[in-house]
Amino acid sequence: MNTYVIKGKKKLRTGVTTGSCAAAAALAAARALILGEHPETVSLVTPAGRTIHLPVLPVETSGDTACYAVEKDSGDDPDVTNGVRILARVSCAPFENAKMPPFSDEAYPGISIYGGEGIGTVTREGLEQPVGYPAINRVPRQMIYEALSAVRDAGTGKRDLFVEISIPEGVSLAEKTFNPELGIRGGLSVLGSTGILEPMSEKAIIDTIEAEIKIRAAEGRRVLLSSPGNYGRRYMEDYLGLSDWDSVKCSNYVGDMIDLAVGHGFTKILLVGNLGKLIKLAAGIMNTHSKTADGRREIMVTHAALAGADQTLLTRLYAAIGTEEMLDILEEAGIRKPVTESMLSAIDEKLSKRAGEDVMIGAIVFSESYGYLGETPRAGELLEMIKEQ
Repeated sequence: MNTYVIKGKKKLRTGVTTGSCAAAAALAAARALILGEHPETVSLVTPAGRTIHLPVLPVETSGDTACYAVEKDSGDDPDVTNGVRILARVSCAPFENAKMPPFSDEAYPGISIYGGEGIGTVTREGLEQPVGYPAINRVPRQMIYEALSAVRDAGTGKRDLFVEISIPEGVSLAEKTFNPELGIRGGLSVLGSTGILEPMSEKAIIDTIEAEIKIRAAEGRRVLLSSPGNYGRRYMEDYLGLSDWDSVKCSNYVGDMIDLAVGHGFTKILLVGNLGKLIKLAAGIMNTHSKTADGRREIMVTHAALAGADQTLLTRLYAAIGTEEMLDILEEAGIRKPVTESMLSAIDEKLSKRAGEDVMIGAIVFSESYGYLGETPRAGELLEMIKEQ
């Protein structure tokens, strides 16, 4: 059954992530292997809490192995994987010819997840998976573990299970993605933090941001709280003691959020987010989508140079693939704090210029590895105002 979201007064059909497809295929294959069933559809509860029902296609069942596929539906915002088949092969024996080591989890003993054909291999530090492992992200792995564990519990015993995820078209499709630049070679990534793929029409997103700002204004909020996405919202809730429902999700459109907030009467704005996106603000990049601009390494190198980094360190920073790896390099060199402070000063300058002199604006920046990194001068005062409103 199709589901929809309303964005900018438009009804847009949602899709499913590659992670949901992989988990559904694994669930179907496990049911065929262990329970002797032949499902045509399977149901999953996604990390977003929504139950989805996905058609599954049998590929092969013989002996101690079963393989099923799910055809990915990207909804009204098709990406390069729309219509692609994602396969899961479940076996009672290890995959001896695997090109990469499998994932395992102490919470799910006896279950191993392999990357097969068309799944990229991580070749550089700084990503979620270790070097040499399949590019299957943490949330999709969790979904797969849970699916296999549930079927195994319903079966006859605690047998070991091995699942291989593959995307036959992955090698060619990966060239149309950012995977090569990220150091993921030979295939696609299995992604998804919520299990649901929402359409990403630019106008619809900006309209949605404006609608949320209008609601906050109507509620009489004095300070607008905003974050680019799920990481920022989780940080607000877990570390700042704020309800993520109080915030406006601005996605990549930080500049538009500021303009709309000011236009609807807000004179106080607090932005909370991960350095991976907010670092771009230090260069005045107010649309943080990678297709619009990157500049992360150039920005980091500039502020490291201002903090006294030598040529060797600057070269290492410029070669890094993401801000987490850059922070590791700065930490090792003992200059993470002054570099962060320099960037925060630039972020404050650019945000203040965009918002205007009559607006009090601030930012709190964190990272996945280091947590709280710092804040702009007026962020603490804004945070206290939000807690009181």
